Amino acid sequence: MMHKALTGLNLETLKKRPPEQLQAQSVTAVLLALGSNYQAEYYLPHVRQSLAALGDIQLSTAFQNPDFTSTKEQPKPDYTNQCVYLALKSEMTLQQLQQVFKQFECDCNRQRLTEPTAPNQIKQVSMDIDILLIKTVLNENSLSNKITSEWPEQWIVMADRYPFKAHERAGVEELILNGFLKG
Repeated sequence: MMHKALTGLNLETLKKRPPEQLQAQSVTAVLLALGSNYQAEYYLPHVRQSLAALGDIQLSTAFQNPDFTSTKEQPKPDYTNQCVYLALKSEMTLQQLQQVFKQFECDCNRQRLTEPTAPNQIKQVSMDIDILLIKTVLNENSLSNKITSEWPEQWIVMADRYPFKAHERAGVEELILNGFLKG
């Protein structure tokens, strides 16, 4: 059974850092946003199974959302989005985690377009994994200047993902309300 790791977390007061500043940071837990607009009923369970192999996971409700770039002239398939809290079995650096998640996307046949798409081409995303928050271990070289014995770890928001999209915020808030994020 998982402890209540997200209880009382206040997103507005958390530090926001660009991922490039955190690459070597040791991470003990992450909060992820998953998204798929192509065969989500297959790819979401597949990637959740892969994530569970890394540690304990807790899931938000999966939401179906319209693609915010969709227009009447160019409709696009809806996305299925879900947030995942992952407490890692073993610490990893943020850079290592990013590489693992890119591999999980590849395992789901994620195609990254390197050239501009044709005007009417619809981008199919089998799996997108975005890191919203990381939980780091505080140490002498930590980004924090305040270390307390009560909170030996801290959450940091990925600045490139904040402010969160509506479905990300809803998923994060659900996990906080259910007690899986703790400040």
